[in-house]
Amino acid sequence: MASETHGDVVIIGAGPAGLATGACLRARAVSFDIIEKDSTVASSWRARYERLHLHTVKGSSALPMMPFPREYPRYVPRDLLIKYLQDYAERFDLRPRFNETVRSVHRVDGGWLVKTNDGRHRASAVVVATGYSAVPYLPSIEGSERFAGPMLHSSSYVNARPFEGRSVLVVGLGNSGAEIALDLAENGTQTTLSVRASAYLAPRDPFGVPIQHLSILSALLPSTARDKIFRLILDVTVGSLRKYGIERPVAGVTAWAGAGKIPVLDIGTLARIRDQTIAVRGEVSRFSEKGAIFRDGRSLRFDAVIFATGFRSGLPQFIEESDILTARGLPIPNRRASDLYFVGFVNALTGLLRAISQEARAVAQRIASGG
Repeated sequence: MASETHGDVVIIGAGPAGLATGACLRARAVSFDIIEKDSTVASSWRARYERLHLHTVKGSSALPMMPFPREYPRYVPRDLLIKYLQDYAERFDLRPRFNETVRSVHRVDGGWLVKTNDGRHRASAVVVATGYSAVPYLPSIEGSERFAGPMLHSSSYVNARPFEGRSVLVVGLGNSGAEIALDLAENGTQTTLSVRASAYLAPRDPFGVPIQHLSILSALLPSTARDKIFRLILDVTVGSLRKYGIERPVAGVTAWAGAGKIPVLDIGTLARIRDQTIAVRGEVSRFSEKGAIFRDGRSLRFDAVIFATGFRSGLPQFIEESDILTARGLPIPNRRASDLYFVGFVNALTGLLRAISQEARAVAQRIASGG
């Protein structure tokens, strides 16, 4: 017989958002259970590629009530972030129920019922903290099944060693695509980036100042002023990338971010594009057995393809309150069911972990005060 628990709050996810919310609830003496589908905290970070670092500075990226250790570098690498999250869970006595996958969340008897593969959890409130990068997204491109080489999503990429001396196509110019292309290019791989749409590329530290700090300082300005400042910075530090096949978006960065996108923060990819160590091509039209055919009709041979095409939230798979989700399965801003909260779904220009900390405090306060 499946077990059943009763408590104040169920938190779904034991990544940064779930841990931060748990710590804030603990500080307010609110009881909760954290449910995690994997066997450890921060499981999604453990699965990311080896060279990954935070693009936001440690002083503005710590979770509530626990700064990063002083000896950590300004931009925290993946392994140290995982250690920090483990230490965070221990410090606030956060003990997730591991290996439980949520099947459904729905309202019942004035509260919420969360069904998992291992039981049922009744609670007065539910906090969904699974993040918008829960399910890898692979586009459907004609001929994919015919391609003879390996095809993988960026979530399965670890390092460049399996691809040394080979020709690799990276599909997608986001932060992951740019970093993976750089990693490949720096390690003996013939690398090509497929860019389908316009993108903002910005230096991580323009004029020696973290761009996150500039974003925080400009956050209270009108969007038009913020957009002008950002464009001026890009004009001076990056310039036009049109001759390399990369267009800057027409929309201002504020509206662009409001649509769920963030700039690519450059840590060296642009230099490799400029010196043609990394080639840039347009959208892939279809694949052949030996390579790819692009929209401009050009055909190139590749030994492997890596899709840096993003993720989906996976929320529609278990959230039955469908009227609070967008067509892409993300929470509709400022709309939620009573006592159903979302933390970690705002891809803010000022930094995801900073936004998570702010949201976790606000949600914990609302729950503790009764709504």
